[in-house]
Amino acid sequence: MGEFNVHRVRFFNYVPSGIRCVAYNNQSNRLAVSRTDGTVEIYNLSANYFQEKFFPGHESRATEALCWAKGQRLFSAGLNGEIIEYDLQALTIKYAVDAFGGPIWSMAASPSGSQLLVGCEDGSVKLFQITPDKIQFERNFDRQKSRILSLSWHPAGTHVAAGSIDYISVFDSKSGSAIGKMLVDRQYMGVSKRKCIIWGVAFLSDGTVISVDSAGKVQIWDSATGTLMKNHLVSNADVKVQIWDSATGTLMKNHLVSNADVQSIAVSPQEDSFVVGTAEGTVFHFQLVSVTSSSSEKQWVRTKPFQHHTHDVRAVAHSPTALISGGTDTHLVIRPLMEKVEVKNYDAALRKITFPHRRLVSCAKKKQLLLFQFAHHLELWRLGSTVATGKNGDTLPLSKNADHLLHLKTKGPENIICSCISPCGGWIACSTASRFFLYRLNYEHDNISLQRVSKMPVFLRSALQILFSEDSTKLFVASNQGSLRVIRLQEGGFTHPRAFQPQSGTVQSMCLLAVSPDGNWLAASGSSAGVHVYNVKQLKLHCTVPAYNFPVTALAIAPNTNNLVIAHSDQQVFEYSIPDKQYTEWSRTVQKQGFHHLWLQRDTPITHISFHPKRPMHILLHDTYMFCLIDKSLPLPNDKTLLYNPLPPTNESDVIRRRTAHAFKISKKYKPLLFVDLLDEKTLVAVERPLDDIVAQLPPPIKKKKFGT
Repeated sequence: MGEFNVHRVRFFNYVPSGIRCVAYNNQSNRLAVSRTDGTVEIYNLSANYFQEKFFPGHESRATEALCWAKGQRLFSAGLNGEIIEYDLQALTIKYAVDAFGGPIWSMAASPSGSQLLVGCEDGSVKLFQITPDKIQFERNFDRQKSRILSLSWHPAGTHVAAGSIDYISVFDSKSGSAIGKMLVDRQYMGVSKRKCIIWGVAFLSDGTVISVDSAGKVQIWDSATGTLMKNHLVSNADVKVQIWDSATGTLMKNHLVSNADVQSIAVSPQEDSFVVGTAEGTVFHFQLVSVTSSSSEKQWVRTKPFQHHTHDVRAVAHSPTALISGGTDTHLVIRPLMEKVEVKNYDAALRKITFPHRRLVSCAKKKQLLLFQFAHHLELWRLGSTVATGKNGDTLPLSKNADHLLHLKTKGPENIICSCISPCGGWIACSTASRFFLYRLNYEHDNISLQRVSKMPVFLRSALQILFSEDSTKLFVASNQGSLRVIRLQEGGFTHPRAFQPQSGTVQSMCLLAVSPDGNWLAASGSSAGVHVYNVKQLKLHCTVPAYNFPVTALAIAPNTNNLVIAHSDQQVFEYSIPDKQYTEWSRTVQKQGFHHLWLQRDTPITHISFHPKRPMHILLHDTYMFCLIDKSLPLPNDKTLLYNPLPPTNESDVIRRRTAHAFKISKKYKPLLFVDLLDEKTLVAVERPLDDIVAQLPPPIKKKKFGT
């Protein structure tokens, strides 16, 4: 790999927002995730769980409910009382509708996907018709005495269960009339609680209603007989799961699970299992199993507890092959059900996704500056330096500490979508959903002055990606309408932007940009389309890279050769010659031989690619848990070769070393990695964000008594 001086940066004080709710789409195998800051993310579970789209947060959008409807349409609702539909192509909010019921706590789409129900603070349940372009209010259900915290449709669409405080209501979906009410037992370990909050309900095909609540109960009732079939104590812990009969309002089964709130529930599509999440961070799996091997009678049994979270599990989902959970500790955990996974590859691995699959750090190499992106502000730092020397692996003391040069806060409630600093360090650009900001920086010794460029064009709003040219004279802006703008920068501001218009009149948001070091070529990748390469001087499309089944996670253009290197979510890496409009010989060799199986089984996407300025055969790339230098002059490793330890001991002869060396030099010393790049031919910068530092800034979890304490 060679020797590098490494700036090990740990002062990026980034803390992801907690997960509030999740919604799984069985048709597209995608997962929507909303966070406490209003951000909504979409993960493609078929593409190695890649976060392919996201919608930036907003201070006034505290999302409390999220659901998919017919035609792959995504809706959310929250405490501002509005129902929002998202444009999945342009990556913007399509519209917002006030439900006029106060804060919205719950939402559910009908089984047909043509209707939408919301539960409000004033006790109302409102039904909306989903039209091709919008939603239209249809009617109110019978109003209840307290807020509606959870909703669930019967799979046939005939009835609706609504969880409130102390009781569950059952409605006829056609008339909106309340036809039943089930009072929830407030008793917990012999003590009556003041209120029992029904955090989640699930309506099954046989009429069974399952509820989870703040008293730690999961309640199951038999709708056929309306009687309590059996008290089933599944644990000595203190949480219960209750299953109700919707016809008679009687309790069927009572599961004791935890002494804290059970806050979420999700049922499998086959209705043979369900999962619940608790405020203690535990996820419990229940399955419908036969009473005896020869009996057709079945009962719900708690089969597996999982402790992958440290804080509240606020949301759960159940795909056909995995249990999905998220909560206050910011982790999205995907735990495969091994009996459901057919191929034992990365689909069978436990996933814990913490960081966004996009860049939050940009670098001005010439001045050794780092720009950090937070939700509502940017931070500019100058790297430290040292005059000390040492041997390989030594940690050298700093002669000059890193300097925090700038704290730039954006106005308004909107989160920052993207940001970038120019290679010369003289410009900073960032964008929110409605505003675009461009700043000029001037340095005088240790002082820095900032001047905002005024009167930015309206069409630059909602930029999804920003990138400066290598010589810092141009700024490339990708909008959510599919257009690419080229802004020529000058001392006093900028000249009128020029644009690459979207192809074939389609609206395709561009999420990734790469510009060649000579400034002649611009590569852009959309959220679902392939990679387009544009001629910057002629302002026209040069070529389109052949389509591939998996989304692009990172791309970059090599100096001198103008070869475009593309990384995909399935861990494949392609090299495409822009001048020749075809894949390079090295790329064809890679696809013919194939990557090492351990490389393909990695579960985090490559998020950044760069090149060695003096060694054209070297490619540097990284994901969250490793960075890798690919030497194209060496042979590719096969599956019998050690991928992560390619070099023999140093006392081996040069002949043996050359014979056993291969193209992949991988380091896992620095992690979790948010950014890695070469400052010059001998210097690397690696930005880490240790998970312990994130946990230290979260609110304290519920204290658990441990044996012997």
